[in-house]
Amino acid sequence: METLKAVFKNKSLLKKILFTLAVYLIFRGATYITMPLIDPGEITEFFEEQAGFVGIMDAFTGQALSNYSIIALGIAPYITASIVMQLLKMDIVPLLKEWSQEGEHGKQKINQATRYLAIGIAFVQALGMTFGFSMQQSIFIEGVDPNFLTFTYLALVMTAGTAFLLWLADQITMKGVGNGTSMIIVAGIIAGLPGMFTSLGDMYLVDGEGAGDYTIFGVVVVLYILIIIGITYMQSAFRKIPVQYSNRPSSTRFKGRSGSNIPIKINSAGVIPVIFAVTILTLPQTLLSFLPQLEQSTAGIWLNEMFNYERPLGYVVYAVLIILFTFFYSFVQINPEKISNNLQKQNAYIPGIRPGVETENYVSKLLFRITTVGALYLLVVASLPIFTSMIISAITGETLPPFVQIGGTSLLIVVGVAIETTKQIKTDVQGKSYSGFIR
Repeated sequence: METLKAVFKNKSLLKKILFTLAVYLIFRGATYITMPLIDPGEITEFFEEQAGFVGIMDAFTGQALSNYSIIALGIAPYITASIVMQLLKMDIVPLLKEWSQEGEHGKQKINQATRYLAIGIAFVQALGMTFGFSMQQSIFIEGVDPNFLTFTYLALVMTAGTAFLLWLADQITMKGVGNGTSMIIVAGIIAGLPGMFTSLGDMYLVDGEGAGDYTIFGVVVVLYILIIIGITYMQSAFRKIPVQYSNRPSSTRFKGRSGSNIPIKINSAGVIPVIFAVTILTLPQTLLSFLPQLEQSTAGIWLNEMFNYERPLGYVVYAVLIILFTFFYSFVQINPEKISNNLQKQNAYIPGIRPGVETENYVSKLLFRITTVGALYLLVVASLPIFTSMIISAITGETLPPFVQIGGTSLLIVVGVAIETTKQIKTDVQGKSYSGFIR
């Protein structure tokens, strides 16, 4: 409550929050601007028949995809480009590695290259998606004879929509609150929450019969609350590595603290492993959605078994991908060798551990154990909605809406971004208080 009161007293921070909300309104308005030459009713009909992965993609864009708006791709191409750039920086492309070591100037170069790559990915995705929808059913308005120029034109319009979203994200980062890219993703997810509860209410309260329907509605709501509490706790959890500085003897108090620590988050990889795993599984599933004739073939059946996480084999692939990406991304984010070198440069050491190779091995083993817990945590969060949906569907015979099926992943993103944004707001409020005290 004290922080809220301080926010309303801080005019500059209040302007940032209002600016962010204004950008959210622009984002929501853009989701209803449909693509030219397209009949949105045909696309909506297609999405009503598809849950699964296509429904997940739609939920992350705030229903912009089912509306087939100019921002139908959302911010997904930028996420994919960021992951690709992270991979390429690891000794694959020497130039990118050099940029990553050039400080802020190199960071700007990498960000610019990431955006160019995102635009290229957006164009390819837009072209493939429009072509796939046209093969599935007639999506063009009457009188339009689609050809190569038509598909190229639509792909350019949709790519421009993604570029517009990236620009909005930059505006939030510079003039608003929080990281712009993360806030745009959260905006899309939050926009789907009212629809989720409306769908649940229609399914189990309005049209349902008997007390069991009310029970299922309550179970889903309670599950969401429990997931929020669990994610909030785990996202804030970290392990401290104690550090001593040889030039700060503990006996000399007036020289400052002799010790410090290196905090390592339980989930240092964030939600990236889940998003990456879903992205890989989405590709063949989307292909099957666009090509129903392939779905009935032997190859289509095997693809469905391997890449549909509602099938036993597909779930195993899903789980393995999440665990592998969690370990990979954690060791990319926290480099034990770099930590060891930095400690040596600062004339610091971990108590009981020799500097150099032993420190690196100690940090690696500790990070491995912590990441094991983090990977299992991500797997549980990502799996809960899947198994809950399967259990409820088996009991009631009805499939839960797509919004409910992605509850774990979506809440993981929302809670993570909310925690970081809250920290930024508290920092701004405290900074204002301190500056007033100094004056």
